[in-house]
Amino acid sequence: MTVVIRPLQDDDVESVVALWLAAGLTRPWNDPHADIRRARAVWPDLLLVAVDGDAVTGSVMAGYDGHRGWLYYLAADPARRGEGIGRALVAEAERRLVALGCPKVMLMVRAENTRVLEYYDAIGYTRESTSLTGKRLIPDA
Repeated sequence: MTVVIRPLQDDDVESVVALWLAAGLTRPWNDPHADIRRARAVWPDLLLVAVDGDAVTGSVMAGYDGHRGWLYYLAADPARRGEGIGRALVAEAERRLVALGCPKVMLMVRAENTRVLEYYDAIGYTRESTSLTGKRLIPDA
């Protein structure tokens, strides 16, 4: 793997949005450009990309609220899956969260997405028995 992991730069935004679309991570009610803007306004060094030359091959968005860390938008280029890009991104996000004093990292996976749940099982994540609730405060549409 000749991939470098670094914080997202302005020139990466369109490639990252295209990657998220290709990976099926976006939803009609979430504007990915707004998600990127919001994340960079709070923790710019936690929105990471994997790049090979000029090509974005993966991404992960991490956050830290002072109590827990969170991972979002983990994606690897579908043509490059199996090369360890996702694991490298998760490891770097975890390293950065630990450096901030973050004691635990969480993530959300849709219950029917068993392939992704098994992926996280394999890299040491434990399935929690909690339920999530949410409320949209600012509509993206």
